[in-house]
Amino acid sequence: MLTYVEQGRDLDECFKKIRRRFGDARVQVLEQRFVTAGGLLGLFPRELLEVKYCLLSDGRNNPFSAMAGSRSGSAPYQGYTSALSTGAGTGPPGAPANSSTVTATGQPLRGNDEEEKRKILASAGKDPAILQVLSEVRNIKEILDTANDSQKADEHPSLRRLAGVLRGNDFSPAFTNSILDRARKELSLEILNDYQELQDRALEWIGERISIHEEDQFHRRPRLMVLVGPTGVGKTSTIAKLAAFYGTDRAGRKPQTIKIITIDAFKVGAKAQIETFGNYMGISVEMVDNYEGLRKAVALGSAGADMILIDTIGKSPRDSKKLGEMHQILSALGPHAEVHLVIAATTKASDIEIILQQFEPFNFQAVVITKLDETYRLGNVISVLADKGKSISYVTDGQKVPRDIQIAHTLRFLGCLDDFTVNREKLEKRFPRDESKMIRWR
Repeated sequence: MLTYVEQGRDLDECFKKIRRRFGDARVQVLEQRFVTAGGLLGLFPRELLEVKYCLLSDGRNNPFSAMAGSRSGSAPYQGYTSALSTGAGTGPPGAPANSSTVTATGQPLRGNDEEEKRKILASAGKDPAILQVLSEVRNIKEILDTANDSQKADEHPSLRRLAGVLRGNDFSPAFTNSILDRARKELSLEILNDYQELQDRALEWIGERISIHEEDQFHRRPRLMVLVGPTGVGKTSTIAKLAAFYGTDRAGRKPQTIKIITIDAFKVGAKAQIETFGNYMGISVEMVDNYEGLRKAVALGSAGADMILIDTIGKSPRDSKKLGEMHQILSALGPHAEVHLVIAATTKASDIEIILQQFEPFNFQAVVITKLDETYRLGNVISVLADKGKSISYVTDGQKVPRDIQIAHTLRFLGCLDDFTVNREKLEKRFPRDESKMIRWR
């Protein structure tokens, strides 16, 4: 008995391939199973359904009869697929009966196996390497889609110009498309002909997508603020800036009593750096390296401190084990700690996505953006945080303490965009600063 094999995304696609190969010949399905097929150069493997079958020469029903009328909307192969799933029908003499779905090893795939398969795929989706590959593939697709959209023959020249400026600022293809689509839908030809007005509208739409963290006016005492993030993003220097920011008299605000706890005792020079700053500012600095040490340090510091700042060990988002250890240590703080994820403005959009994913278990409330002075493009940060619905609490743009730290504001980001002529007066009316907010303690 001659047997044949076809692969497809589903049974319907396999049947279509069989029909293209043998026309209206009658066939008997002998086996179905899922197999993994490698993509380009072995990358991006995907799961396919493999159907093993043979040709029939007797008077059995033609499984392709369901094709009749399929163009009028009926589902092709519906009856035959149902028969397969219940094991109905018999094959030629000596042929195996129609099997249920099987795994790539040829074993029956039971209901529990399906659940295990879903769990395996879900866990694979958390792997940083896989996340990065998928992110890069998605970016390539978005870039191609953007290029196709922005280069349409009938596209308005102003929109093509705006698309180029958005891409030049490292906005993601998806974010760029959203701005261009809104312009096409909402703006008249008169506005499109006025590029200055078009870019004013675009800046407002970008600003609307920037989420600013609203600091609670009422805090438990002491206020616990934790900074987490990858290595090299400037967490320790940001801790120092926050300590000076809240610990000094600013515009009539009463300075707060600050205590610093650092878990970064293993970083070369970190202990000396933070202790030197603490001595200069008259701020208590304590080193801990485990759950119990952190719990005791917070308990002892609670009596005399308004705010306790916790500096953490810089961890690679690829080091899941170390991230888990850090998460366990920080659980000593309880549910009232504010966790802020620190990300450098120079980080690629695809890497920002991975960092957000890997630090999600820390339940961070906001993001601190550092090193604004080291880049001319912020579209990467704006795009990813807007897409993920994350808000921004602080920004830093230099090494000076405390001057080079600010509470995040929309205008700070819009003013950094390249090749835009910023109408600051108009944007200040659209995104006004609220200087009246004061922190009051319970």
